[in-house]
Amino acid sequence: MLLGGIRYLLPVIKAAHEQGYYVITADYLPDNIAHKYSDEYVNVSIIDKEAVLKVAKEKQIDGIMSFGVDPGVVSASYVQEKMGLPSFGPYESVCILQNKDRFRAFLAEHGFNVPKAKSYACVKDALADKETLDYPVMVKPTDSAGSKGVSRVDEPEQLEDAVLYSLNKSISGHIIIEDFIEKQGCSSDTDSFSLDGKLKFVSFNAQYFDEKAANPYTPAAYTWPSTYTKEQEAYLTSEIQRLITLLGMKTNIYNIETRIGTDGKPYIMELTPRGGGNRLCEMLRYATGVDMITAMTRYIVGDSVPKIKQKTYNGHWAEVILHVDEVGFFDHIEISKDLPAKVVEEDLWVQKGEYVNAFEGANNAIGTLVLSFESKGAMEECICNIPFWLKVKVI
Repeated sequence: MLLGGIRYLLPVIKAAHEQGYYVITADYLPDNIAHKYSDEYVNVSIIDKEAVLKVAKEKQIDGIMSFGVDPGVVSASYVQEKMGLPSFGPYESVCILQNKDRFRAFLAEHGFNVPKAKSYACVKDALADKETLDYPVMVKPTDSAGSKGVSRVDEPEQLEDAVLYSLNKSISGHIIIEDFIEKQGCSSDTDSFSLDGKLKFVSFNAQYFDEKAANPYTPAAYTWPSTYTKEQEAYLTSEIQRLITLLGMKTNIYNIETRIGTDGKPYIMELTPRGGGNRLCEMLRYATGVDMITAMTRYIVGDSVPKIKQKTYNGHWAEVILHVDEVGFFDHIEISKDLPAKVVEEDLWVQKGEYVNAFEGANNAIGTLVLSFESKGAMEECICNIPFWLKVKVI
């Protein structure tokens, strides 16, 4: 059973079918695209863990996960525990990883580098602290993904709007306000894999943003390799391993966000026990040949896992998240013929004349471009200047 119905589940459904598995997709939106490719759809709220458990028992499932769908991860872990199915790790550990407030507290308790953070459940309590915060700060829902509800606040007068925006995007009605960690170079947001609690494949990338987007903190492009030094990657790998060991995590894909602060400290900003959105596992399969999707699909139903091992990147790779900065009706995209890259894949999710929203979160993406470059310099030049070679036209 896969919780959710978004596009990012399609490669998981494909991998499951290639293994001969019967796939059930579940959420409360029957028109979601993944349901067209699964063998069966059930209508249930994926954040209602008892309702999901009831359906899982009725269907006598062999495994469950929530790939690229943050709201379903806790429910999937709950069902794993209650039914004795192959699991990501302890349910309590998954709950910690899926709650930004509890995650920050766990990191601080165990001596990880972590920004100072505090949680709130109402505007009044947050505003009571507005004069004592060390600006700039980030305001985030404790339980949302895809950068929804995230904003930076530079002065006290901006706080109320940011808190209201964040609370509106929170499932549970809770937010955190945390110190903004100014970064060196690019932050990283990519996927990694553990087998029986041991990291077998770790990746880092460079994450880029569109400053003109409706939400400038929604990732707009990625490149592999990262901008980190080997020493920084080694330190973060060690800390990621320490974290999953402390939490007792088992076999899983993790979406991991990290950054190097201007203070020189490496930070684990997020570590969620699921495949990331934005096709990150697919990009890593292009760049390294490592197939974490098939491995996880087999593990989750109790079958043997194909060997996963660390591999280097086969050249220089980039993914561009297609989006529009203003609402309108999609017309077409234009890619310059002078682009010094091979367009490996152009995956467009909208039709000409279809209404499209501004890029407020990852759910507003309208497609992706997969590019390969012959040199790091050419790749960085292109990704830092996307508007010069890529036009997304709306009318």
